[in-house]
Amino acid sequence: MKYSGIGGQAVIEGIMMKNKDEYATAVRKPNGEIEVDKETYVSLTERVKLFSLPFVRGVFSFADSMILGMRTLTWSASFFEDDKESEPGKVEQWLNKVFGEKLETVLMSAIMVFSVVMAIGIFMVLPLIIANVFRRFIVSETIMAIVEGCIRIGIFIMYIKIVSRMEDIRRTFMYHGAEHKCINCIEHGMELTVENVRKSSKQHKRCGTSFLLIVMVISILFFMVVRVDTLWLRIVSRIILVPVIAGVSYEFLRLAGRSDSSLVNLLSRPGMWMQNLTTKEPDDKMIEVAIAAVESVFDWKHYLNENFPQG
Repeated sequence: MKYSGIGGQAVIEGIMMKNKDEYATAVRKPNGEIEVDKETYVSLTERVKLFSLPFVRGVFSFADSMILGMRTLTWSASFFEDDKESEPGKVEQWLNKVFGEKLETVLMSAIMVFSVVMAIGIFMVLPLIIANVFRRFIVSETIMAIVEGCIRIGIFIMYIKIVSRMEDIRRTFMYHGAEHKCINCIEHGMELTVENVRKSSKQHKRCGTSFLLIVMVISILFFMVVRVDTLWLRIVSRIILVPVIAGVSYEFLRLAGRSDSSLVNLLSRPGMWMQNLTTKEPDDKMIEVAIAAVESVFDWKHYLNENFPQG
């Protein structure tokens, strides 16, 4: 495997692929055509030198992915909105009056903040509260940290299982699989064709699903060491340590994406298994969309000539 530097994410009926400061979103429109939107985005880690430091850059890379995710999701959703025009409600009129042209940015920011708060509440605070029930039976803080971590992973798996029953989410997971398969196809020295992509793996070490699992595992190690007496202080510690845990997790994921050593591959295996929940096998039309997104931002032929000259 040769690191290519490209990455992406699934959107509504499409895929976003990013290479350096360029990203392209390809969507299969209702009429069957593929629409591609190519833009540039300078990451927070490039804009501010401090944000690029090891163990700091992980938090801001995550923020970058959320910003791009909201932008590309909004664009992809625009092709599937109801065409019927309706009078804006009173709340919408008031928001337009207050924020004007900045309304979309304000709403996107509010949604991102709400999403982060909900994620911390569900995946960091809730497991602690549930685990606290077992405190009357378990004296060891080390075992309590493991129990809390297992509950956290269990909630995540249950959440994915529930949302994957929705048709739109299931299709998004299929596009997620197409994204991985395209990157794997290139990084293993094969030409980017539908046939080659179909043969490639839908699991990839740089996936966000792996990142989330790494966060959960590393949180166990952190909370084995960080010990406080009251429930409220434990809740505060979970919230405060989120950026620290995310920073450490990002460094491991970054190393895994660039290394092909046996040890790193072994440590990456649980995250790869977890990806079976968030990736599904795509159909050929989805693969075509993924290829269109890749080719808009990445010269894969030049990459193959440089890295696989004998291919």
